[in-house]
Amino acid sequence: MPEELAPAFQTVPGRDVFISYASHDKAVADTVCKALENAALTCWIAPRDVVPGESFAGAIVHAIDATKAIVLVLSEHSADSQHVLREVERASSKRHPLIALRIDLAPMPADLEYFLNTSQWLDASTSGVKRALPKLVDAARSALALSASAASITSSPAATASATRPPARWLAVIAAITVAALGYVLVDKFWLSKRVAATVEQAALAVTATPTGAAVPEKSIAVLPFVDMSEKHDQEYFSDGLTEELLDMLSQVPDLRVPARTSSFYFKGRPEDIPTIAQKLRVAHVLEGSVRKAGNTIRVTAQLIRADNGYHLWSKTYDRDIKDIFKVQDEIAAAVVEALKAKLLPAQDISSHHRTTNIEAYTQYLLGNQLRALDTPEANRQALASYQKAIALDPGYAAAYSGLSETEWRMADQSTSEAAGYRRAAAAAEKAITLAPDSPDGYWARGQLQSDYFFNWNRAQSDYEHALALDPNYVRALIAEGRLFATLGRMPEAIATMRKAIALDPMSVVAQRALVSMLVDADELSAAREAANRLREINPQEDPYIYGDIELFSGRAREALAIYQTGSLDYKNVGIAMAEHTLGHAAESQRALEILEQKYANDWAYQIVEVYAWRGESDKAFEWLERAYRQRDGGLTSVTYDRALTSLRGDPRYKALLHKMNLPD
Repeated sequence: MPEELAPAFQTVPGRDVFISYASHDKAVADTVCKALENAALTCWIAPRDVVPGESFAGAIVHAIDATKAIVLVLSEHSADSQHVLREVERASSKRHPLIALRIDLAPMPADLEYFLNTSQWLDASTSGVKRALPKLVDAARSALALSASAASITSSPAATASATRPPARWLAVIAAITVAALGYVLVDKFWLSKRVAATVEQAALAVTATPTGAAVPEKSIAVLPFVDMSEKHDQEYFSDGLTEELLDMLSQVPDLRVPARTSSFYFKGRPEDIPTIAQKLRVAHVLEGSVRKAGNTIRVTAQLIRADNGYHLWSKTYDRDIKDIFKVQDEIAAAVVEALKAKLLPAQDISSHHRTTNIEAYTQYLLGNQLRALDTPEANRQALASYQKAIALDPGYAAAYSGLSETEWRMADQSTSEAAGYRRAAAAAEKAITLAPDSPDGYWARGQLQSDYFFNWNRAQSDYEHALALDPNYVRALIAEGRLFATLGRMPEAIATMRKAIALDPMSVVAQRALVSMLVDADELSAAREAANRLREINPQEDPYIYGDIELFSGRAREALAIYQTGSLDYKNVGIAMAEHTLGHAAESQRALEILEQKYANDWAYQIVEVYAWRGESDKAFEWLERAYRQRDGGLTSVTYDRALTSLRGDPRYKALLHKMNLPD
C-alpha cells in the first residue's frame, strides 16, 4: 500500500501498542495482545519481545518510547505494582494515548489515578474480557489515529500560528476558544500529564538555557491550568478558578517566584512539555493537576514536578465534598510551600482573597470570571448576571463586587460610554474595598475608573500603589501603573514598570504590546523593534498595526503602508490613512479615514484624532478630541505622549484639553 494511503493507525515497521500488566495478569495480557495483533495492530509485550541479552528495564523503556499507544491491564495487581506505575508514567511523559482495560473493581491509588481518566477505561469487570476485546481494538485504533492526527496538526506552522491567535477582537477570541476547547477535550480523552520531560538531559538543557541567560531561581514555580476531568468536560470554569486561586495564594509567599496568570494560562491546550514551559517562564518547578466535579463531590489531583529532571516532589489526590474546596486549596498551597522550603512572614496568611461560605456564590463568581475574560458585549452581559447572582447569594462577597466593577466598566466602555454604567462600576469597586480592604482587586478596579473615566490621576496612582503594597506581584496593577506614569509624562518610569510586569508575567501580550507602544512614542525605535520581535514570538498573529507604527515613525512610510494593509480588521485604516498621507496619496488617505468616521465614530474617536493630527488638520483633530473626551475614549490616556499628536502640542486648545483632564501642561 502506498505510504500516503496507509491507515493512520498503522505504524510499521515500529510497534503500535505497548501492553502494560502485572505478572499476575499475564494470561489476560496475552489474550489482549492476540486480539490486537489479529486486528493487524503490532504489539510489544514482555517478556516475549525482550531481545536476549538486553536489559529488561532498558528494553521496556525503549519499547514505550517507540510505540504510539499503551494498553494497561488494570487490576488490583497492576494498581499495586510499581513497575506498572513507572510504565504508565513513562508513556504519559511521551504523550502516548493510554487505554485501560479494567478487569476488576479494585480502587486506584492516587499516584496511578493521576495518569488515568475514567473516560478512557473499558470496563470488563462484569462483562468479561472477551466481550470487551472488540471495543478495545476500536479504542486502540482511534487512539492511534488521534495520536497521528495530533502530531500532524501540532507540527504544522499554520496550525501553530492559529493556536496562538490573540484575543484582540471578539470574533477571533470566540473562534480561538472554541478550537482550543475542542482540542483540550480530545487531548484529555487520552492523557492527563502531557508535559513531563522526555529525558533528564533534555529537561536540564531546556531549563538552564533561559532567554536572558540568568540563573533560574530555585524557589520558583509555575501553576499550570488544572485539567477539567468531569464527565461532560463542562466544568472548565471551575478548574480554571482553582488554578487562579492557587496562583493568588502562592504569589503572596515572599521568597517564591510565581509567574502570573496570563503566563500560566498561555500554555493551556498547547503541546509544550514541562522543560519548555519552565524555560519560557524561568521557573524550577511546575504544579499541575486535574479537577473532576460531579454534583456535590470533587476529586482534585495535584502534582509538583521539578523541571530539570522530571522528579515528582509531591502529589496527592483529594476526594471531598465541594464545600471543602477552600480547604483543598489551602492544603495544596501549604504542601507546595513546604516542599519548596519557602519561608512565610510571621503570622502570614496565604489564604485566597476570594473566599465565601456560599459554594454556589463561588461557582457563579468563577463562571463570571470565565465569561469576563472573553470581553465581548454578550459575554460581559452574561458575566454581569453571574456576578449579580453571586452577590445575591452572598451580599458580603468582595471578589464578586470587584468582578462586577470591572464588567460594568467594560460594558460602559463598549457602548456609548454610558455615565450610569461608570457610576455603577465605581460603587461596586468601593463596596469591594469596604468588604475586603486587604485585597488588591478592589483598589485596582477603582484605580482603573479613576484614571480612565474620572481623570483623577493622583487617586488612581494611590489605588495602584495600595494594590501593589498588598501584593507586589499583582501584574494588573503594575501594567495600569505603567500606563499612568506614561500619561503623566514619566516615560522612563513607565517603561521600567512595564518591564517589571513582563518579568512577572513573561507571556503577557498586553504588557508586551504596551511596552512596544511606549518605546515607539519615546523614540526608542531600536528597543521597540526588539520588543516587537518578542511580541511576535509570544503572539504570532498579533495585529500588524504596531509593526507598521515602528516603520512609519522611522520614516519608512512605504514599508509601513505594506504592513498596515495586511491587517484583517478595519482598524488597519488608521495606519493606512496616515501612511498614504505621508506618501502624498490624498485620495487614498481620505478613503481610509471615511471608513473610520462612518463605522467607528463611537468606538475609535481617538484614532480618528490621530489621523487628522498626523495630516496637520488641527481644527478637525480638536473637534474629534472633544468628542473623544465626551465619550471617555480610552485612547485619551495617551494624549500626552502619542507621537501622532505632535502637531497639536503647541496649540492653546491642547493645553486647554490637558487642563480639563487634570493633566500637567
